[in-house]
Amino acid sequence: MQTTPKKRAVIVGSFVFLGLLFLLGGILTVGNLHSTFSRKVEVTAIFDDVNGLQAGNNVWFSGVKIGTVKKLSFYGDSRVLVQMRLEEKSLNFIRKDAKAKISTDGLIGNKIIVITGGTQAVGPVEDGDALGIEKQVSTEDMLNMLQDNNRNLLQITSDFKVVSGKIAAGEGSLGKIIQDESLYNTLDATMAALKRSSAHAEQLTASVANYGEKLNREGSLANDLVTDTTVFNSIQASVRQLEQTMVLATAAADYLKSTTSNLDKATDQLSNNTSPAGVLLNDEQAAAHLKGTLKNLESGSQKLDEDLRALQDNFLLRRYFKKKRKAE
Repeated sequence: MQTTPKKRAVIVGSFVFLGLLFLLGGILTVGNLHSTFSRKVEVTAIFDDVNGLQAGNNVWFSGVKIGTVKKLSFYGDSRVLVQMRLEEKSLNFIRKDAKAKISTDGLIGNKIIVITGGTQAVGPVEDGDALGIEKQVSTEDMLNMLQDNNRNLLQITSDFKVVSGKIAAGEGSLGKIIQDESLYNTLDATMAALKRSSAHAEQLTASVANYGEKLNREGSLANDLVTDTTVFNSIQASVRQLEQTMVLATAAADYLKSTTSNLDKATDQLSNNTSPAGVLLNDEQAAAHLKGTLKNLESGSQKLDEDLRALQDNFLLRRYFKKKRKAE
Protein backbone atom coordinates (compact mmCIF):
# COMPACT_ATOMS: atom_id res chain seq x y z
CA MET A 1 0.00 0.00 0.00
CA GLN A 2 1.54 3.27 -1.11
CA THR A 3 1.16 6.53 0.71
CA THR A 4 0.02 9.47 -1.23
CA PRO A 5 1.96 12.76 -1.15
CA LYS A 6 -0.84 14.39 0.74
CA LYS A 7 -0.71 11.75 3.43
CA ARG A 8 3.06 12.04 3.73
CA ALA A 9 2.73 15.82 4.16
CA VAL A 10 0.26 15.30 7.00
CA ILE A 11 2.61 12.85 8.75
CA VAL A 12 5.60 15.16 8.38
CA GLY A 13 3.57 18.09 9.58
CA SER A 14 2.43 16.09 12.63
CA PHE A 15 6.04 15.23 13.57
CA VAL A 16 7.12 18.84 13.10
CA PHE A 17 4.22 20.03 15.27
CA LEU A 18 5.09 17.51 18.00
CA GLY A 19 8.73 18.58 17.86
CA LEU A 20 7.76 22.22 18.23
CA LEU A 21 5.58 21.31 21.21
CA PHE A 22 8.45 19.43 22.88
CA LEU A 23 10.84 22.31 22.14
CA LEU A 24 8.46 24.88 23.58
CA GLY A 25 7.84 22.71 26.65
CA GLY A 26 11.59 22.35 27.26
CA ILE A 27 12.16 26.08 26.94
CA LEU A 28 9.35 26.84 29.35
CA THR A 29 10.60 24.20 31.78
CA VAL A 30 14.16 25.47 31.74
CA GLY A 31 13.04 29.10 32.02
CA ASN A 32 10.61 28.36 34.85
CA LEU A 33 7.13 28.50 33.36
CA HIS A 34 5.55 29.98 36.47
CA SER A 35 8.01 32.83 36.73
CA THR A 36 7.85 33.51 33.03
CA PHE A 37 4.20 34.41 33.12
CA SER A 38 4.08 35.92 36.65
CA ARG A 39 3.67 39.68 37.05
CA LYS A 40 6.88 41.65 37.61
CA VAL A 41 7.77 45.02 39.13
CA GLU A 42 10.96 47.01 38.64
CA VAL A 43 13.30 48.36 41.34
CA THR A 44 16.73 49.94 40.98
CA ALA A 45 20.02 50.13 42.82
CA ILE A 46 23.14 52.22 42.14
CA PHE A 47 26.52 50.51 42.60
CA ASP A 48 30.05 51.89 42.52
CA ASP A 49 31.30 48.65 40.96
CA VAL A 50 29.19 45.72 39.67
CA ASN A 51 32.15 43.27 39.56
CA GLY A 52 31.10 41.63 36.27
CA LEU A 53 27.33 41.58 36.85
CA GLN A 54 25.35 41.13 33.64
CA ALA A 55 21.77 41.47 32.47
CA GLY A 56 19.87 38.24 33.06
CA ASN A 57 21.69 37.36 36.32
CA ASN A 58 19.44 36.29 39.17
CA VAL A 59 18.21 38.27 42.15
CA TRP A 60 17.96 36.41 45.48
CA PHE A 61 16.24 37.14 48.76
CA SER A 62 16.68 34.85 51.80
CA GLY A 63 18.05 32.11 49.54
CA VAL A 64 15.09 32.24 47.12
CA LYS A 65 15.25 33.50 43.54
CA ILE A 66 12.77 36.38 43.22
CA GLY A 67 13.79 38.05 39.95
CA THR A 68 16.47 38.87 37.40
CA VAL A 69 18.68 41.76 36.38
CA LYS A 70 16.95 43.60 33.54
CA LYS A 71 19.48 46.26 32.53
CA LEU A 72 22.75 47.93 33.50
CA SER A 73 23.58 51.52 32.60
CA PHE A 74 26.10 54.13 33.68
CA TYR A 75 24.91 56.68 36.22
CA GLY A 76 26.73 59.90 37.00
CA ASP A 77 30.53 59.89 36.71
CA SER A 78 31.54 56.27 37.35
CA ARG A 79 28.59 54.55 38.98
CA VAL A 80 26.28 51.90 37.53
CA LEU A 81 22.47 51.88 37.66
CA VAL A 82 21.08 48.33 37.89
CA GLN A 83 17.44 47.72 37.01
CA MET A 84 15.89 44.58 38.50
CA ARG A 85 12.63 42.83 37.77
CA LEU A 86 11.15 41.25 40.89
CA GLU A 87 8.15 38.96 41.31
CA GLU A 88 5.18 40.82 42.68
CA LYS A 89 4.44 38.18 45.33
CA SER A 90 7.84 38.77 46.96
CA LEU A 91 7.30 42.51 47.45
CA ASN A 92 5.45 42.03 50.76
CA PHE A 93 8.65 40.62 52.29
CA ILE A 94 11.07 43.21 50.93
CA ARG A 95 11.05 46.51 52.83
CA LYS A 96 11.97 49.95 51.57
CA ASP A 97 15.08 50.06 53.80
CA ALA A 98 16.40 46.73 52.47
CA LYS A 99 19.96 46.61 51.12
CA ALA A 100 21.27 45.11 47.87
CA LYS A 101 24.74 43.67 47.38
CA ILE A 102 26.56 41.82 44.60
CA SER A 103 27.56 38.27 45.43
CA THR A 104 28.53 35.05 43.66
CA ASP A 105 26.39 31.99 42.97
CA GLY A 106 28.66 29.40 44.56
CA LEU A 107 32.45 29.64 44.77
CA ILE A 108 33.15 30.50 41.11
CA GLY A 109 29.61 30.87 39.79
CA ASN A 110 27.83 33.75 38.07
CA LYS A 111 27.33 37.08 39.77
CA ILE A 112 24.01 37.59 41.51
CA ILE A 113 22.30 40.33 43.49
CA VAL A 114 21.34 39.47 47.06
CA ILE A 115 18.74 41.58 48.88
CA THR A 116 19.04 41.56 52.68
CA GLY A 117 17.83 43.42 55.74
CA GLY A 118 14.78 45.57 56.09
CA THR A 119 12.62 46.35 59.11
CA GLN A 120 8.92 46.01 59.74
CA ALA A 121 8.74 49.66 60.77
CA VAL A 122 8.70 50.73 57.10
CA GLY A 123 6.40 49.66 54.31
CA PRO A 124 7.08 47.08 51.56
CA VAL A 125 9.00 48.05 48.44
CA GLU A 126 6.96 49.32 45.48
CA ASP A 127 7.40 49.51 41.73
CA GLY A 128 10.10 52.07 40.87
CA ASP A 129 11.72 52.22 44.34
CA ALA A 130 15.49 52.45 44.75
CA LEU A 131 17.21 50.09 47.20
CA GLY A 132 20.19 50.99 49.32
CA ILE A 133 23.63 49.45 48.82
CA GLU A 134 25.43 47.22 51.30
CA LYS A 135 29.17 47.84 51.17
CA GLN A 136 31.16 44.66 50.68
CA VAL A 137 34.76 43.69 50.19
CA SER A 138 35.62 43.09 46.57
CA THR A 139 37.92 40.37 45.25
CA GLU A 140 40.57 42.98 44.49
CA ASP A 141 40.38 44.29 48.05
CA MET A 142 40.71 40.76 49.37
CA LEU A 143 43.77 40.16 47.18
CA ASN A 144 45.33 43.43 48.33
CA MET A 145 44.64 42.46 51.93
CA LEU A 146 46.24 39.07 51.35
CA GLN A 147 49.30 40.74 49.85
CA ASP A 148 49.59 43.05 52.84
CA ASN A 149 49.25 40.06 55.17
CA ASN A 150 51.92 38.20 53.23
CA ARG A 151 54.29 41.15 53.52
CA ASN A 152 53.59 41.42 57.25
CA LEU A 153 54.11 37.68 57.66
CA LEU A 154 57.40 37.91 55.79
CA GLN A 155 58.53 40.78 58.01
CA ILE A 156 57.52 38.86 61.14
CA THR A 157 59.38 35.78 59.88
CA SER A 158 62.48 37.85 59.21
CA ASP A 159 62.33 39.46 62.65
CA PHE A 160 61.84 36.07 64.29
CA LYS A 161 64.80 34.71 62.37
CA VAL A 162 66.97 37.56 63.67
CA VAL A 163 65.72 37.11 67.24
CA SER A 164 66.21 33.34 67.16
CA GLY A 165 69.74 33.84 65.80
CA LYS A 166 70.59 36.21 68.66
CA ILE A 167 69.14 33.77 71.18
CA ALA A 168 71.19 30.92 69.71
CA ALA A 169 74.29 33.14 69.90
CA GLY A 170 73.64 33.90 73.59
CA GLU A 171 72.79 37.56 73.02
CA GLY A 172 70.14 39.37 75.02
CA SER A 173 68.53 38.34 78.32
CA LEU A 174 66.77 35.27 76.95
CA GLY A 175 69.88 34.13 75.11
CA LYS A 176 72.00 34.52 78.25
CA ILE A 177 69.47 32.58 80.30
CA ILE A 178 69.53 29.73 77.79
CA GLN A 179 73.28 29.70 77.18
CA ASP A 180 74.74 30.83 80.55
CA GLU A 181 74.33 28.11 83.18
CA SER A 182 75.39 30.40 86.05
CA LEU A 183 72.72 32.92 85.14
CA TYR A 184 70.20 30.10 85.02
CA ASN A 185 71.30 28.97 88.48
CA THR A 186 70.97 32.53 89.77
CA LEU A 187 67.49 32.77 88.30
CA ASP A 188 66.60 29.42 89.81
CA ALA A 189 67.82 30.60 93.23
CA THR A 190 65.80 33.79 92.84
CA MET A 191 62.69 31.76 92.05
CA ALA A 192 63.32 29.61 95.13
CA ALA A 193 63.65 32.77 97.24
CA LEU A 194 60.40 34.05 95.78
CA LYS A 195 58.73 30.77 96.70
CA ARG A 196 59.98 31.08 100.28
CA SER A 197 58.76 34.68 100.40
CA SER A 198 55.40 33.52 99.11
CA ALA A 199 55.26 30.89 101.85
CA HIS A 200 56.12 33.50 104.49
CA ALA A 201 53.48 35.82 103.08
CA GLU A 202 50.97 32.98 103.29
CA GLN A 203 51.90 32.39 106.93
CA LEU A 204 51.55 36.10 107.63
CA THR A 205 48.14 36.10 105.99
CA ALA A 206 47.10 33.14 108.14
CA SER A 207 48.35 34.96 111.26
CA VAL A 208 46.40 38.08 110.33
CA ALA A 209 43.30 35.95 109.73
CA ASN A 210 43.78 34.27 113.12
CA TYR A 211 44.16 37.65 114.80
CA GLY A 212 41.02 38.87 113.06
CA GLU A 213 39.19 35.79 114.29
CA LYS A 214 40.31 36.56 117.84
CA LEU A 215 39.12 40.12 117.47
CA ASN A 216 35.69 38.83 116.49
CA ARG A 217 35.56 36.29 119.33
CA GLU A 218 33.26 37.59 122.08
CA GLY A 219 34.66 37.70 125.61
CA SER A 220 38.29 38.04 124.56
CA LEU A 221 40.38 41.03 125.60
CA ALA A 222 40.97 42.05 121.99
CA ASN A 223 37.24 41.95 121.24
CA ASP A 224 36.50 43.96 124.40
CA LEU A 225 39.06 46.56 123.39
CA VAL A 226 37.49 46.88 119.97
CA THR A 227 33.77 46.63 120.81
CA ASP A 228 33.32 47.51 124.54
CA THR A 229 33.07 51.29 124.85
CA THR A 230 33.44 51.13 128.66
CA VAL A 231 36.77 49.36 128.48
CA PHE A 232 37.87 51.68 125.71
CA ASN A 233 36.90 54.79 127.69
CA SER A 234 38.71 53.45 130.76
CA ILE A 235 41.84 52.80 128.75
CA GLN A 236 41.55 56.24 127.16
CA ALA A 237 41.29 57.87 130.63
CA SER A 238 44.30 55.88 131.82
CA VAL A 239 46.25 57.02 128.79
CA ARG A 240 45.35 60.65 129.52
CA GLN A 241 46.47 60.27 133.15
CA LEU A 242 49.67 58.64 131.96
CA GLU A 243 50.22 61.57 129.60
CA GLN A 244 49.71 64.04 132.48
CA THR A 245 52.12 62.01 134.63
CA MET A 246 54.65 62.09 131.82
CA VAL A 247 54.22 65.88 131.56
CA LEU A 248 54.81 66.28 135.32
CA ALA A 249 57.75 63.88 135.17
CA THR A 250 59.18 65.88 132.30
CA ALA A 251 58.78 69.15 134.27
CA ALA A 252 60.38 67.56 137.34
CA ALA A 253 63.23 66.29 135.22
CA ASP A 254 63.73 69.77 133.80
CA TYR A 255 63.67 71.30 137.29
CA LEU A 256 66.11 68.67 138.56
CA LYS A 257 68.32 69.34 135.56
CA SER A 258 68.22 73.09 136.29
CA THR A 259 68.98 72.50 139.97
CA THR A 260 71.82 70.17 139.09
CA SER A 261 73.17 72.79 136.71
CA ASN A 262 73.02 75.43 139.47
CA LEU A 263 74.74 73.06 141.86
CA ASP A 264 77.41 72.43 139.26
CA LYS A 265 77.91 76.16 138.89
CA ALA A 266 78.08 76.63 142.69
CA THR A 267 80.54 73.77 142.93
CA ASP A 268 82.62 75.35 140.19
CA GLN A 269 82.60 78.65 142.09
CA LEU A 270 83.53 76.91 145.33
CA SER A 271 86.34 75.13 143.53
CA ASN A 272 87.54 78.39 141.97
CA ASN A 273 90.22 80.10 144.15
CA THR A 274 89.36 83.51 142.68
CA SER A 275 85.77 83.62 144.01
CA PRO A 276 85.05 84.65 147.61
CA ALA A 277 83.49 81.32 148.50
CA GLY A 278 86.35 79.47 146.83
CA VAL A 279 88.89 81.54 148.71
CA LEU A 280 87.14 80.80 152.01
CA LEU A 281 87.03 77.07 151.26
CA ASN A 282 90.45 76.64 149.66
CA ASP A 283 92.70 79.39 151.15
CA GLU A 284 93.43 78.56 154.84
CA GLN A 285 95.14 81.87 155.48
CA ALA A 286 92.19 83.86 154.16
CA ALA A 287 89.82 81.69 156.16
CA ALA A 288 91.84 82.26 159.35
CA HIS A 289 91.95 85.99 158.67
CA LEU A 290 88.19 86.06 158.11
CA LYS A 291 87.67 84.07 161.28
CA GLY A 292 89.73 86.58 163.24
CA THR A 293 87.82 89.44 161.71
CA LEU A 294 84.52 87.83 162.72
CA LYS A 295 85.80 87.43 166.27
CA ASN A 296 86.87 91.08 166.37
CA LEU A 297 83.45 92.11 165.08
CA GLU A 298 81.78 90.00 167.74
CA SER A 299 83.90 91.53 170.52
CA GLY A 300 83.39 95.03 169.11
CA SER A 301 79.67 94.43 169.02
CA GLN A 302 79.67 93.40 172.67
CA LYS A 303 81.67 96.50 173.66
CA LEU A 304 79.30 98.72 171.67
CA ASP A 305 76.35 97.13 173.44
CA GLU A 306 77.91 97.84 176.80
CA ASP A 307 78.57 101.45 175.79
CA LEU A 308 74.93 101.88 174.78
CA ARG A 309 73.75 100.56 178.07
CA ALA A 310 76.11 102.94 179.86
CA LEU A 311 74.72 105.83 177.86
CA GLN A 312 71.17 104.85 178.83
CA ASP A 313 72.15 105.04 182.48
CA ASN A 314 73.84 108.45 182.00
CA PHE A 315 71.87 111.23 183.66
CA LEU A 316 72.17 113.42 180.56
CA LEU A 317 70.52 110.89 178.25
CA ARG A 318 68.29 109.03 180.73
CA ARG A 319 65.33 111.33 180.13
CA TYR A 320 65.59 110.91 176.39
CA PHE A 321 65.51 107.13 176.54
CA LYS A 322 62.48 107.20 178.91
CA LYS A 323 60.50 109.30 176.42
CA LYS A 324 61.44 106.96 173.65
CA ARG A 325 60.26 103.90 175.59
CA LYS A 326 56.96 105.65 176.38
CA ALA A 327 56.46 106.55 172.75
CA GLU A 328 57.10 102.90 171.80
